Amino acid sequence: MENENRPVSRKKFVAWGIGVLSVFTAARYFWSGPKEHSPQTIKMLTQDGKLVEVDVENLACGKRKKISDEELKNWVKKK
Repeated sequence: MENENRPVSRKKFVAWGIGVLSVFTAARYFWSGPKEHSPQTIKMLTQDGKLVEVDVENLACGKRKKISDEELKNWVKKK
């Protein structure tokens, strides 16, 4: 009868709490729903200076080269 009214010790409470949280974390990791495939996009600068996102599928797969700062300054049209 004495054991029924005895409070739970702090160590047991913390241990049970960590155990329950780890079970929920593992369950979410292993039994997660199907992952949606998001299309890959790249941020690019338009000629009028706006930043837009473009799908990777729409880009040409040719050779890429980086342009210099001077070429970029001459390419952007100022309003």
